[in-house]
Amino acid sequence: MACMRLRFGECYSMPNWRQVLDEIIAWANTNSQQAGNAPDVIRRKYLDQLFRHRDRNVIAYYSGFLSRPGLVQSGILDEDKNGFMMAVHTLDRSKGLDLILHTPGGDIAATQSIVHYLQNMFGKDICAFVPQIAMSAGTMIACSCKEIWMATHSNLGPIDPHLRGIPTYGVVREFRRAHKEVKKDPSKVVIWQTIIGQYRPTFLGQCENAVIWSNNFVRGQLEKVMFDGDSQGKKKAGKIVKDLSNYQKNRVHDRHIHHEECTAMGLKIKMIESDPTLQDLVLTVHHCYMHAFMNSTAYKIIENHLGSAIVRNATPGTK
Repeated sequence: MACMRLRFGECYSMPNWRQVLDEIIAWANTNSQQAGNAPDVIRRKYLDQLFRHRDRNVIAYYSGFLSRPGLVQSGILDEDKNGFMMAVHTLDRSKGLDLILHTPGGDIAATQSIVHYLQNMFGKDICAFVPQIAMSAGTMIACSCKEIWMATHSNLGPIDPHLRGIPTYGVVREFRRAHKEVKKDPSKVVIWQTIIGQYRPTFLGQCENAVIWSNNFVRGQLEKVMFDGDSQGKKKAGKIVKDLSNYQKNRVHDRHIHHEECTAMGLKIKMIESDPTLQDLVLTVHHCYMHAFMNSTAYKIIENHLGSAIVRNATPGTK
């Protein structure tokens, strides 16, 4: 373990995945009557160190979707705003916000509302940190920040919205293809009728509106936050949205977009590895959350560097 110095001069050794687990176990053994609190104690220690290293507020928004795949509540929901309100309370907002994201995405309306709230609290002084994955609506949140910190192994994802689990871009494109093929060869109407008939009335319109909504939201956020004051901001934002929403290129909703491609499309990406102390702190915090999800019933944690947290726990049979 390397010795890393934080802003105020203290020297710490940053543990790896296994060492984080060993530290949790050691604390539990030493404090047997409070053994169940061990993951929280260790995690909050490193959140505090991250705050002191950057001298910026830290809020971690973590989903346990990798440990509990298919759990609907693990996505971004309106109820999450309560967690953010709790996390923001008592923070010195003049210090800005470092928002750590680990999420599969979720509801567009909830995402827009959460971004609106955070920007009302911290203005445009919000940095997104993606230790591993921020997909779909998580990418939309990241694009609403002034810069995005990624690691070599980090990923964003396409922003193509889904309705009822169906990709809206795919539906719109399928309808267009059906129209084109039937117009050219009316005999194909029978084939397409079987496919299109599975969609409910107005579903196409809903899909088209969702596409417009998500694209306009991300484009607007990029223009006013990440590219604020940039004379080429509108053009850059348009290119990024086109790349992130390119269904034909991305192919699937869960395509992983690495930092090289994010940089190439124009996003303001900073590498966590550029600061070894920051890298160790961010990854240690990430390890702490992964251990929490793997060894408890928790599926979502919203927490600040002061240790204030809302933890959502799954119950048997939850879907």
